Amino acid sequence: MAKIEIYTKAFCGYCARAKALLDRKGADYRELDVTMDRAGFETMVERASGGRTVPQIFIDGRHVGGSDDLAALEAQGKLDALLGAS
Repeated sequence: MAKIEIYTKAFCGYCARAKALLDRKGADYRELDVTMDRAGFETMVERASGGRTVPQIFIDGRHVGGSDDLAALEAQGKLDALLGAS
């Protein structure tokens, strides 16, 4: 199973949508809440090549983007392959 990390903030609808998709897929993920974590937020921005919005999603260390990007991978039939990779 792939290692999934998702950076989130409290009360973020896009974060909830991305997590719901991952939950429907039965994927285990590590949620990193950066709501009050400035250092964690800066780490996210660095890893996401400047991306400052949440969620920021990484699968096996590869930045896949945000909620819309995750949904697009699902619509294209490419998400399952990423989630099954290790």
